[in-house]
Parts: sequence; C-alpha cells; structure tokens
Amino acid sequence: MVRRSGRRPGNQDTKQSILESARKVFAERGFDKASIRAIAGEAQVDPALVHHYFGTKEKLFLASMNSPIDPAEVIPKAMAGPPEEAGERLVRLVLGIWDSPAGAAAVALFRSALSNEWTARLMREFVVTQVLRRAVAELGIDEAQASTRAALVATQIAGLAVVRYVLKVEPVASAPTEQLVAAIGPSVQRYLTGDLPGVFEA
Repeated sequence: MVRRSGRRPGNQDTKQSILESARKVFAERGFDKASIRAIAGEAQVDPALVHHYFGTKEKLFLASMNSPIDPAEVIPKAMAGPPEEAGERLVRLVLGIWDSPAGAAAVALFRSALSNEWTARLMREFVVTQVLRRAVAELGIDEAQASTRAALVATQIAGLAVVRYVLKVEPVASAPTEQLVAAIGPSVQRYLTGDLPGVFEA
C-alpha cells in the first residue's frame, strides 16, 4: 500500500501529535526560539491548525507541560502589592499550587525532571520563561540583573520542592505554608531586590 502524503487531518490523533512535536521543539530550541511554524512542520500539519487547537505559543507550551496554572494570570496577581513582600508572595503562590490537587501533576513533572534530561529541559524553560521572567518583569528589575536574580530565586524554589515533595525531609515536609513563607520568603526577597555582594556592584 502506498502511503499518502500531505497534511494530517484535524482530529484527536493530530492534536496529540502536535503536543508531542511541541515538547520536542521546545526542548531542543527553548521557548524563545521555538515557533508555531516549526512545531507544525514537525507534526506535519498546517500552522493554522496549531493555532486552532491551542491559540498562542504560550498556551501551547502550557498544554505541552500539562501545567496546572497559567503563569500569565497568577504571577501578576502574586506580584501585586508592596515590592518588599514579593518574596513571601512568590513562595506562598508556589506552595499553594503544589499543595493543591492540581499541583500533583506539577510535582510529578518535577520528579521526572530530576532523572530525565528531556523533561528537565522543558521544566527549565517553563520555570525560567513562564514563571521567573514574569515575576522579575512585574517588579521592574534591571534587565542586566534579571536573569541572574531569577536563577538565584530558582535555587530556593527548586530546593524547596525537592525537600518538601521529593525527599520529604521533616519538618519542612509537613510544615504549615505560612511557616515556610516566613522562613524562606526573606531569602527569595533578597535574591529579587536585595544587595548581592560578589554578584553585582553595590
């Protein structure tokens, strides 16, 4: 039998193919360099079909990550308020997500990222481009410092996730949210807006 060439029709199999292709392209190129056209080419569909199913590149990325949240919606809300309390609000936000029923998928993805390079690339892109980049942008942090400050914040957030949800080290594993917010928030705040001797000029 001769295999017919051409575009795939719009059906559930095609939607899944788009998601798989998106994961591949996002992991290989990163979020910024990936394009709807490249993902459509990988899935052998028309770019219009990708837009039909998923809308924007951001929405497609969230779908490919099975994200329980839309950072574009929750990050501005979390960052709204006194700048000096942004660290506490960010820690409270991530704990609220991870501790919720919807957070189970995020924790599972995080576990997978620790042992799978492909998943780790996707997780890195998600954390950097969708969460931390939005957070520092909301605070108006100097662009020259933004990526470094965001990466330092990631050390705290990722460390918290490993200790609380993967290794389950007590008393952190069962500590009340506000206790962790009070303990870790100031460190996140310093990375966001405080002095960082040895990293930036005073």
